[in-house]
Amino acid sequence: MKKIQIKDKTFETYLSKTQIKKRIESLGAQIGADFEGEELVLLGVLNGSFMVMADLIRAISIPVTCEFIKISSYSGMESTGKVLEVIGIPPSLARKNVLIVEDIVDTGKSMAYLMGQLATFQPRRVVIATLLFKKEAFLFNYPLDYVGFEIPNKFVVGFGLDYDGEGRNYPDIYQLSTP
Repeated sequence: MKKIQIKDKTFETYLSKTQIKKRIESLGAQIGADFEGEELVLLGVLNGSFMVMADLIRAISIPVTCEFIKISSYSGMESTGKVLEVIGIPPSLARKNVLIVEDIVDTGKSMAYLMGQLATFQPRRVVIATLLFKKEAFLFNYPLDYVGFEIPNKFVVGFGLDYDGEGRNYPDIYQLSTP
């Protein structure tokens, strides 16, 4: 098992780039089939979703457009409990099918905030795709329509996920090592 060091923390391999690639391709095929013949806008949540979004958009067989929003609720390894909108929702989403693309959903507070904000633009339909889902930490009951992997409530980095700004560049996903 490969280990990496980021700042003061050690992480060990949790999901390989091969596992991630196969799962994203499967999700893309499912999304393409589900939205065949319909207009679809992918809305990536920055910063973490950029790698998932890039692979997912290539795996979807139907024409799509993409937009990005930037919200933040983390500092280091902890949620601040407050959601900060850095890049807002583009008004072009009105009356369109919107697929929100996330790297990870844990407590669900950021997604609940985003869905509330997005509703004011009156999209036709909103669905959610996330590479990782921490069911144990999830505080809401809204549906996650496309889930790559359900994972335990452990801190993870790599494939767009970071620890205090670092580690997004790793092609695999690593979880925090226990001493």
